Amino acid sequence: MTGKKTWGSTVLGWFVVNEEGESAPTDAGSTEPVADPQTDAAAAFVKDIPASPGGRVDFAAVYDAAGIGAEEQARVAKASELLKTLPEGTEASVKKKIVEASLKTFGVPIDKIIEAAAGEVQALEGYIRAGGADTQKLLEESRGRIADVETEISRIKSVMEQRVVEQQVVTKACNDQKLEIQGVLEFFGQEAVARVVRESPMLIEPTTPSH
Repeated sequence: MTGKKTWGSTVLGWFVVNEEGESAPTDAGSTEPVADPQTDAAAAFVKDIPASPGGRVDFAAVYDAAGIGAEEQARVAKASELLKTLPEGTEASVKKKIVEASLKTFGVPIDKIIEAAAGEVQALEGYIRAGGADTQKLLEESRGRIADVETEISRIKSVMEQRVVEQQVVTKACNDQKLEIQGVLEFFGQEAVARVVRESPMLIEPTTPSH
């Protein structure tokens, strides 16, 4: 944070943009960040807050939701347009005189422009905060859902593993039992067993060994 305050930090008091383009709240006698007073200064929206699909912000809709009408928005836009038309390198005091004279010519009250501009900044701060709160809520809900899904996945994997183990135990038990019964069949001889199997309507003659 630089030691040089901008116009914004000295006039508005509740936000500062330093030379690196970063924003941070300050108090009147320091350029160091302090507890953010924007919590109370954030705009109270009088209409439903518009969405920003894909990160695209409809600024006019945001201002309107904060109670800043089209006429007030137009005043700020007019001042912004005038500033952009001034030659680069023009001294700030000269710029101020030119813009104020032009605005007076158009019959635009300076105080109303300042009020509307400050209201727009306040609306944008409120919009950021509202979006941040919604995003945090979504993240928390999503983490909860992910945790539930991971728990279910873990349970399913456990059931799968248990079933495989059970089938291995069943297979071994059945094969052990087959070996014991095989002793009976071997006692009577292979030819007798083959004949009975062929002639029995309830038996199926094996074609390949069972593993």
